[in-house]
Amino acid sequence: MKQFFAPMLAASLSLAALTPAAAQQAPSPYHTRFAVDGPVILAEGALSAFGLHRSMQRNGLTNAELATLNKNDIPKFDRFSAGYYSEGYQTAGDLLCYPSLVIAPGLLALNPAVRHRYGQVVVLYIETVAAADAVFATAIGNIPRYRPYLYGTEGGDLRNGHIATNSFFAGHTAHTAAATFFAAKVFHDFNPDSRAQPYVWAAAALVPAAVAFTRVEAGKHFLSDNITGYAVGATMGVVVPQLHKMASRRGISVSPLQGVNINGYSYSGLSLRKQL
Repeated sequence: MKQFFAPMLAASLSLAALTPAAAQQAPSPYHTRFAVDGPVILAEGALSAFGLHRSMQRNGLTNAELATLNKNDIPKFDRFSAGYYSEGYQTAGDLLCYPSLVIAPGLLALNPAVRHRYGQVVVLYIETVAAADAVFATAIGNIPRYRPYLYGTEGGDLRNGHIATNSFFAGHTAHTAAATFFAAKVFHDFNPDSRAQPYVWAAAALVPAAVAFTRVEAGKHFLSDNITGYAVGATMGVVVPQLHKMASRRGISVSPLQGVNINGYSYSGLSLRKQL
């Protein structure tokens, strides 16, 4: 799966090179300020560190406690994967997730429109991934949940460690989704008329889905953990750049409005507009 989706993402974003020259010279659609974005990134890092610290203070389960775990205590939606464990799928997920965090923003540099503003894009990318990580770390630090492999017999010493209680939610899936959806969103905003957009968005959606599949099969997370991680990552990947869009800073505008309707009657009033 990793051999298929990663090249798909690369090929899709590489189509950015086909963007018309006029679009390539367009100004950045985003507005960033060091005085604002710098502290935000630092705050996100602080939240991540605090959440990670809290998760590390939690004790793992003893063998006696492990023996009391019952699959029937798991919601039916997630129960099918209880007891799953696979080092192969864990490695596959790592090889798909970690390179994607570099490849997704790196491929944006192939697009001339983005390349001229790449420093700004990198700042936005860091802010986006840090936002997803802050939510993830806060969750694992405050919401303990046993990983699926604890309901089986495999896992060795991992079964007694504190990390075995970090099932909610799926960090690999969340971080990958943040990276790929960010890349798709930025490509969309810099190249609004590109015919490559459907393929870019499709690749952005499929790569984290593949990561989620490996995390379930590896016994690291339940399905609901991955759905939550996917939603958090995708949301951050789209919302953070959107909050920085120049158009969105226009807010609500009010202007006079008058005219004649189809029946010949004149009308007047106020036009209320909100830039989406």
